[in-house]
Formats: sequence, C-alpha cells, structure tokens
Amino acid sequence: MIALGCDHGGYELMQEVIAYLEKKGLEYENFGCDSTAAVDYPVYAKKVAQAVQSGRCEKGILICGTGIGISIAANRFRGIRAALCGDCFSAEATRLHNDANILAMGGRVTGPGLAVKIVDTFLNTEFSGEERHVNRVRGIDED
Repeated sequence: MIALGCDHGGYELMQEVIAYLEKKGLEYENFGCDSTAAVDYPVYAKKVAQAVQSGRCEKGILICGTGIGISIAANRFRGIRAALCGDCFSAEATRLHNDANILAMGGRVTGPGLAVKIVDTFLNTEFSGEERHVNRVRGIDED
C-alpha cells in the first residue's frame, strides 16, 4: 500500500500519479488534499509519514509546489527517509543506497511524464542491502 499526500501546489501532479498507480493496479491510500485550494503542506506530510512510520503503508509519495517543504516536514518523523527527486537516477539511488521510504516531488518543477517515470523507478527499485548502506541508514535513524 502506498500513502499519498499533497498540498494545493502538488494536487494536479498527484492526479497524474494516481492515474499511473491505478493503471498499474497498485493499491494506495490518498490522504489529500482534494483540490487546488490553498492548504498547509505539513498536514499532509504528517499523515503520510505516520502511515509509513506505523507500517500501515509500505511507501509514500508526497508532492508540494517544489517538494522541498513537504519533504522537510516528513523527515521530522523517526524512521522516515523522504527523498526529494527530480530525476530517475536520484529516485533509483535513494532506494538503492538510502532505503528511502517516501518520494517527494515538486508539482511546479517536475512535468507529468517525468514524474510518472520517477514514481515507477522509486517503486520498483529495492534497497541494495549492502552492508555499507545498511550501516549508513542505521546512522540516519539513530538519535
């Protein structure tokens, strides 16, 4: 299950992501928002981060105008590794090396075609499990 969340700046791009997930038959839970009316991104970052943190959802996707604010807000939660990605190489690397569990993107920065490719890469790349990366992720999650 994939947790989805966006603010008004990410709403339109999130509709593209939802269409992709539905086409692929992937289950998701949409935590909002539900329009382009102005809202505060930390609300949606929190909902998605808590869904991933609790294990209710395996991964998450967050979108705001730039992806910056919503990723910062999500990373405040223990065990969350939200990565802002604007290209497929970064999406692949953050899964392979960082075991990122939330993808963040910018709705005003990334076009729909590229966004869908980034989502596909993020969702279909497994963590490498290499010892050096396991140790680094452990270091991220420590207090």
